[in-house]
Amino acid sequence: MSSKLLSNSRRWAGASALAMIIALGGGAGVALTTHQAAAQVAVQPGAPSSFADLVEAVKPAVVSITVDGTEQEVSRFNGGPNFSFPDLPDDHPFRRFFEQFGDEFGPQDNGKRKPRHFEAAGSGFIISADGYVVTNNHVVENAENVTVILDDGDELKAEIVGTDPRTDLALLKIQDASDLPHVSFADDEARIGDWVVAVGNPFGLGGTVTAGIISARGRDISGSTYGDFLQIDAAVNRGNSGGPAFNLSGEVVGVNTAIFSPNGGNVGIAFAIPAGTVKQIVDDLKDDGSVTRGFLGVSIQDVSKDIADSVGLPTARGALVTQPADDAPASRAGIRSGDVIVEVDGDTIDNALDLSRTIASKAPGDTVEVVVWREGKRQSFDVVLDTLEEAEVASAEPEQQLPEEEETVITSSVGIVLVPNADGEGLLIKGVESDSIAAGKGFNVGDTILEADNMILSSTEDFEKAIAQVRDSGRSTILIKASRNGNIRFIGLPLEEK
Repeated sequence: MSSKLLSNSRRWAGASALAMIIALGGGAGVALTTHQAAAQVAVQPGAPSSFADLVEAVKPAVVSITVDGTEQEVSRFNGGPNFSFPDLPDDHPFRRFFEQFGDEFGPQDNGKRKPRHFEAAGSGFIISADGYVVTNNHVVENAENVTVILDDGDELKAEIVGTDPRTDLALLKIQDASDLPHVSFADDEARIGDWVVAVGNPFGLGGTVTAGIISARGRDISGSTYGDFLQIDAAVNRGNSGGPAFNLSGEVVGVNTAIFSPNGGNVGIAFAIPAGTVKQIVDDLKDDGSVTRGFLGVSIQDVSKDIADSVGLPTARGALVTQPADDAPASRAGIRSGDVIVEVDGDTIDNALDLSRTIASKAPGDTVEVVVWREGKRQSFDVVLDTLEEAEVASAEPEQQLPEEEETVITSSVGIVLVPNADGEGLLIKGVESDSIAAGKGFNVGDTILEADNMILSSTEDFEKAIAQVRDSGRSTILIKASRNGNIRFIGLPLEEK
């Protein structure tokens, strides 16, 4: 991972700082038989006494990558990400400070900050004799010049063939290359407990080897669109980004892309993009420099236990459709708000991320069978996918205002005070009892309840009628469709203490 990347406030970072980096390795067991309860698990022999032969074979195909370019400089002061001092009075001491040191901290060039030059470094690996190189998108982002440094020290110019920010992958091509050492991707999925060997360029040191095991699979990390990362415990640090994780056969099982770290250094929790995902993205980038994905056209959320109870699902699985987009594949096929998508082409959908990943793996124009849970039973729809476009996120609607006029209001049986929404559909929440279950589920004043148990609401009587219907049916949780600042969300609201 590059030093530039850690200083960029856009990078994956949270309360515990996710730094862009990673590492990985392959698979072998120990010569013994493990007894667990009544079962015997035979573990294959052949634990390596050394990784030297493996490293000798694959290390020539692992490269260091250096980039340079220009980007808009961001100041920590006067509107930067950490400090903001808008509209300071003329006699304020901070204003005099900024005027005195404006060249360093203040706006330049009529309010526009001057672009600054940057240099960065990362890792990558060659996948063909003619010089195709895989790395992370964040290693080469905004780069104007890219140099690939081979294991023997040779420096070769490369061009960016294409990038995919959604998976943080990039494909490079070394200019006028031939007969280069290269590695291939593993066909078999890596297993938890497999050995992995990571080779990369930590801290700009070049060709560094570390080893560990695959600690987990299917990890979803902050900042990722599609999740499904391998977690490994090989030591990785800044500069390892984009480097390969090998199995014991010398095949690439993952691309190192991020670490979890409270201090920016290795703590034994790193994440790699699985080889299967990388192969698919690389093939797309080779074709035309871009990646095309299937588009279903739904806003979705996970299914909680309360939501599952409210719609009669036996398990809390699937992706709940909050709103299908107008004239999108899902809505054209008949899928509607409140449906729970439980299968796509026979594959079970566990959650919203699983649905996003599954649809993204399909090609535009494919017809997929989508099974939904609606009104207590499964229904199937054939959907012809469109192409996912990198559309801008629509701005949220203005926050809804409470009616100005005073009126007689009645608290509902679940501790919510509702009034007709004078500005649109549904019922507006004017109050929430602090000790109610509704308050614990996050209902707030100003939210709009659009539907209850799939019933469109226009009066408080409608709301109470929906509650009564749910109780009469023997259910103890009602499904609420609510809106806050234009964002629609479904909530399972228990009708009594559990």
